[in-house]
Amino acid sequence: MTSLTGKSSLSVSKGPAGRAIAEHMEDALVEAFQQHLTMERNASAAYFAIAIWFAERELRGFAEFFKNEAKSEQEHACKFADYLIARGQTVLLQELPAPRQNWSSPQEILEASFQMEADVTTSLNQLYAIAERSSDMRTTVFLDPTIDSQINSENDFAHLMGRVKFANDQPSAMLIIDGELSEGKHSPAKLA
Repeated sequence: MTSLTGKSSLSVSKGPAGRAIAEHMEDALVEAFQQHLTMERNASAAYFAIAIWFAERELRGFAEFFKNEAKSEQEHACKFADYLIARGQTVLLQELPAPRQNWSSPQEILEASFQMEADVTTSLNQLYAIAERSSDMRTTVFLDPTIDSQINSENDFAHLMGRVKFANDQPSAMLIIDGELSEGKHSPAKLA
């Protein structure tokens, strides 16, 4: 109990960064968070490289879409870093390899992008499972909206991948899709 004079009869737990913590985080969960943060940063770099690839080919809508995806992945990395800091942990940034920059087609890019999104979802699910095993309800609550958002990202990429595959490398069809991306009209059909 702390009195108003500032003297404390309790010892406040501190994390590795020296910040006060209310609940300990399991080491395995912290390590998984660090790995996921790196995955988000890698996705950001990959999407920025893809934005450049499309910009070099005069496909403005695709370039803008992937530039926004790069920003979104960087924001996700920041969100995970903020969470680790809030939990009193030290954020360790790993070195990132250069992203792939050579592609044979937009379809190949969309397939790789969809797989990257699926891998991020798998990582989030693994984080959730570790949090549940360690009874870390703070983390499961933190992850719930992130997982929902990730499932929507997978759906968006599956939709765009399907559209590009259907276009079958036909320039006029690709320009239509590019225009839709420029106008922000690229959402999957909704039946509900």
